[in-house]
Amino acid sequence: MVPSEPGSPGDGPSPRSLWARFEAVHAVTYFAAECRDRLGATGLRGFWMGYFAARASPLGAVGPSVVSATFFNFHPSMVRRAIPDAWDFASPATVLRARREGAATALRRVLPSVDEEAASLLPLIGRVVDAADGSGRVLFGANRDLEPGADPVEELWQACTSLREHRGDGHVAGLVANGLDGCEALVTIAAAEDIPADLFRANRGWSLDEWESARLRLERRALLDGDRLSPSGIALRQTVERTTDRLAAAPFTALSGGDYLALADGLERVARAVTDRGVIPFPNPIGLPAPGSE
Repeated sequence: MVPSEPGSPGDGPSPRSLWARFEAVHAVTYFAAECRDRLGATGLRGFWMGYFAARASPLGAVGPSVVSATFFNFHPSMVRRAIPDAWDFASPATVLRARREGAATALRRVLPSVDEEAASLLPLIGRVVDAADGSGRVLFGANRDLEPGADPVEELWQACTSLREHRGDGHVAGLVANGLDGCEALVTIAAAEDIPADLFRANRGWSLDEWESARLRLERRALLDGDRLSPSGIALRQTVERTTDRLAAAPFTALSGGDYLALADGLERVARAVTDRGVIPFPNPIGLPAPGSE
């Protein structure tokens, strides 16, 4: 278990450890066949158009510059191949419905008791989402402002998604504050976590030359030593991660120790069902660690 940090009531799992749980719940939207099929049924063309449209849909029919800025580590040309054309195939409202329905269908498949879990978890996770500060957090703010629906499993997935984007917005702020662009950030995490570079490079649209240029920029800053992080690079990554953890922790103080543990335990059951059924590959381009390794 990750040691306690600010925002972790009592001796419970840290918000960083909790992130791995709500990230796994959220991530069915990328990896589950039900989600891909539901997005495809809207008329969106191919996986990546579905990905960019679905994740951006809370923002409305935004253009590629907004998506590139908020998603951060995708090559802008990759974004432009999907956005704004996606909105000619399906409106943001249509995509929003499809992503919720697909996620709920996937969660019900991997965990038949998820409706009961959702009923008990929604009051707890809802308090965390409501307590979160939206300042400077564009993707989080857009997700939190969505009108609630009647399906509790859809709402559980949406709450996990809101918290995921809250943490992600803070992570981007930490990367930018420490002078890392999108490609450089991917190079550092690949080196830090010993994840094959091609997994990130190919899934985020960077060419071999662009990846090598980013690597050389990091070497000039003495952050890389070959394919490994230098001591300075390790320190920088630790600074970014501590900043991310600190910015993500505050909303969880809305829960008492007992409620916090109940949320952590419930999310663990749902997340474990997702990972045990093989929905999410490890390693993966979203940086989610394998269960037990976070």
